[in-house]
Amino acid sequence: MTDTTSSTPRRVLFIDRDGTILREPADEQIDALSKLSFLPHVITALRQIMTLDFEPVLVSNQDGLGTPSFPEDTFWPAHRFMLDTLAGEDIYFAREHIDRTFPADNAPTRKPGTAMLTGYMDGSRDLTRSFVIGDRATDVQLACNLGCKAILLQRPEAAATMLTPEQHAALALATDNWLQVADFLRRSSRHAVVQRRTAETDICVEVDLDGMGETRIDTGLHFYDHMLAQLPHHAGLSLVCTCRGDLEVDEHHTMEDVALALGEALRQALGDKRGIGRYGFALPMDECDAQVTLDLGGRIDFQWDVPFTREYVGDTPTEMFKHVFGSLAAALHANLHITARGENNHHLIEGVWKAFARSLRQAITRNVADHRVPSSKGSI
Repeated sequence: MTDTTSSTPRRVLFIDRDGTILREPADEQIDALSKLSFLPHVITALRQIMTLDFEPVLVSNQDGLGTPSFPEDTFWPAHRFMLDTLAGEDIYFAREHIDRTFPADNAPTRKPGTAMLTGYMDGSRDLTRSFVIGDRATDVQLACNLGCKAILLQRPEAAATMLTPEQHAALALATDNWLQVADFLRRSSRHAVVQRRTAETDICVEVDLDGMGETRIDTGLHFYDHMLAQLPHHAGLSLVCTCRGDLEVDEHHTMEDVALALGEALRQALGDKRGIGRYGFALPMDECDAQVTLDLGGRIDFQWDVPFTREYVGDTPTEMFKHVFGSLAAALHANLHITARGENNHHLIEGVWKAFARSLRQAITRNVADHRVPSSKGSI
């Protein structure tokens, strides 16, 4: 069997410098340390953003850098001071892209041109979920040209008058408050798409841990779809799951591979797990006693004690649910224990899914005021 599982490419933050990180002086040229000052809350916000799953990149136009109008030796001391200050707060850029041309040169490397950034446009990055952060319409246009979204460091009323219709369509947020930028990015960061293709199945799973419960599920097994649909509602996430499997053979490949793809998507969306609750538990539900305990600490273990008295519920074999949750725990890198008792087999397995979803909700909930990894080891 050939298993090709593709995961989500990394997202990028293309961050402007002058007017975005640093206050822009009246002459639009920071050529002395005395002219350098940081925008309010930018360091606090960038520290928070550094914990998210983005590749931070600095992109800046510096008109005529290296010419008599802007000598190199007047630019670099202030620039290095900025970088050193940020580094002292654990804020680093993966790369810096600085265009030195004048506006009249109309160079393709100058924002909003993308010639400096072609290395990010080869499919290795998820540009559709990346952002340009800047204070000018040209920054928003850069987002349009890259195929990503824009965050404009301006009041919303200013954005309403300075952008074209095309630029408005690319605008994800307009604010002059960096803390709002960090909060927005934090809420949009826990998302993953996993595509899994084998000789038996073709699966796509998309999860957003901070979504609004959007649901679209089609595995070809109606009762399995009904169970998977418990996750968005009870775990407070969004889930899209499609599968085309060899149901003419039996249900095994479809149910197992969907569980593996779902577990992988959840694991990717959790990222480095900073600030999460990590643990979850659920107690009796309805007339069934369904108990689920969960630890997202990275150690894989699975225990199952759920006796069924029917071979099928609807079109779905009950014996497969043990395998489903075991596969999910393995792909999620989780410790998962499930025990349930009940008379009605439909209610029994539905109680298990609801209890698992509630347990997952507790474990993935993030404390936005605490960005520490929930482990004394410092990583999980």
